[in-house]
Amino acid sequence: MQSLQTIMTILLPLFIGFCFKVPKGCLKRLEQFLNYLVYAILLLIGMGLAQTENLFQELNNIVFYALFLFVLLMLCNVAALWAFDVYTRQRHVQAAQNVQGKFNFADSAKQIAILILGVILGFRLPENALPPHDAGLYALMMLIFVVGILLRGNGISLKQVILNQYGMQISVVMMLSSALAGAIFAAVLDDVSWSKGLALASGYGWYSLSGIVMTQAYGATWGSVALLNDLLREFFALAFIPLLMRRSAAAAIGVGGATSLDFTLPIIQKSGGLAVVPVAISFGFIVNVAAPLLMVVWVAM
Repeated sequence: MQSLQTIMTILLPLFIGFCFKVPKGCLKRLEQFLNYLVYAILLLIGMGLAQTENLFQELNNIVFYALFLFVLLMLCNVAALWAFDVYTRQRHVQAAQNVQGKFNFADSAKQIAILILGVILGFRLPENALPPHDAGLYALMMLIFVVGILLRGNGISLKQVILNQYGMQISVVMMLSSALAGAIFAAVLDDVSWSKGLALASGYGWYSLSGIVMTQAYGATWGSVALLNDLLREFFALAFIPLLMRRSAAAAIGVGGATSLDFTLPIIQKSGGLAVVPVAISFGFIVNVAAPLLMVVWVAM
């Protein structure tokens, strides 16, 4: 149910945005407004992370397992997605060219700094001074609404967004490479079964889901492993999407996993431009549907 709600939260404002046709002169202003929304969302996300209950206590207890799984996942994901882009370079050369030279490290550092500022504010501000719990969600919905308007204004159809072949291919490669990482994790550690390893690797960055599912299935320790692993994926994606986008659009989109539909979508849009947004949304749509289904299947085994 939560997965369906997340998907509808993204798709509904996108559909509504596609209903609006604005003059070409307004598109530049909307793009500037989009940049401000990115920073606002990052600030709100940081403040939300600061309110996560017992976050640091959980992280300290399970850091080894989480870091090991995270490293395996990133190595497998980036290697597989990069290889996929090299193999399909001729078919997707336009998408690759569209993202060259549009981002630099200073932009990435600025976004991380804003996120950290949000965390600091979340700890420092009194509870009654914090923004409403759903403020980040509404800001994200506004961003997606504006993206819908901009996509139509730039001649990108709704079909290209939902049924994007490149996005679907990336999702398959990312999920298979994640399964490989989970299998290696289980093979190396004696106290991890193959089903547990695959379940832990199927969170795809959705830490609020994976933490709950793993806690219910395997206890608080493994729930914390899943939580930290998927949090690390989000931070890794935030830091490295701009750098990866210059070399491989597939790797840049795929490393964020399920977060490409919300947390990292603003970064993907900012570093890759509107051309990669349909790919990211199609990819994120599939991964968000697959994550809860696969986790439940592996846990049941």
